[in-house]
Amino acid sequence: MEGKADAGPPVREAPPGPLSSQDLSAVQDEEVLNQMLDKAVDFEERKLIRAALRELLKKKRDKREKERGSRQQELRQQGLGKGGTTGMGVGRGLMSQQPPPNKPKGQLPLTPCSPSSKAAASNTDPALKSPVAAAPNTKNVKQMLLDWCRAKTEPYEGVNIRNFSSSWSDGIAFCALVHRFFPDAFEYSILNPNKRRDNFQLAFTTAEKLADCPPLLDVEDLLRMDEPDWKCVYTYIQEFYRCLVEKGLVKTKKRA
Repeated sequence: MEGKADAGPPVREAPPGPLSSQDLSAVQDEEVLNQMLDKAVDFEERKLIRAALRELLKKKRDKREKERGSRQQELRQQGLGKGGTTGMGVGRGLMSQQPPPNKPKGQLPLTPCSPSSKAAASNTDPALKSPVAAAPNTKNVKQMLLDWCRAKTEPYEGVNIRNFSSSWSDGIAFCALVHRFFPDAFEYSILNPNKRRDNFQLAFTTAEKLADCPPLLDVEDLLRMDEPDWKCVYTYIQEFYRCLVEKGLVKTKKRA
């Protein structure tokens, strides 16, 4: 007699009926809360879901920091016991940092604002290659995209998107936007806004790997500027949005 196949751990679904803070606190899955937030239309209900999502992210961050602190202390004790030192970068909590490739002197890094980079991203929609081009509804499209970014990152702590420049300067907004669609790719709650290089690299490599979004922004360029060029950020976000649409992760209204 054949045994029953293991169905795996049960998946917690959104609680039925009117939502309460107690119901939402029992949901420990970011993806479920995100789906609930997308479907909710009542203002008070969305407010409760956002609060629950922020609390869940905070719990994860606190837990990860506690575990990292314990691990660092353990490694320090091991190092002292052996009369040596622990490895560099232990407990950083983010992707391992690789040294930037050597660039020939006089050669500028590729950015979406340079012709070479545009040629490299030849599969990009023509409208995205020239964000400065004056289209009749350019302003409306820009505002709609900004509103979309703000809505998708609303529950994330440390993110307050007001524009396509200064709001993205520490890389956290990029990470939050990518994490919203790929919550299992990395742990958002442990990110540090002071580690700009790590944040940019994490967001761009994850978007390239999981969304097939070309890395139109150059990390070294971003690090040299206090505030990134809004046209470059705008172009990258447009491309990321297009890639999500192609993968069916973002639904758009079909024209008749």
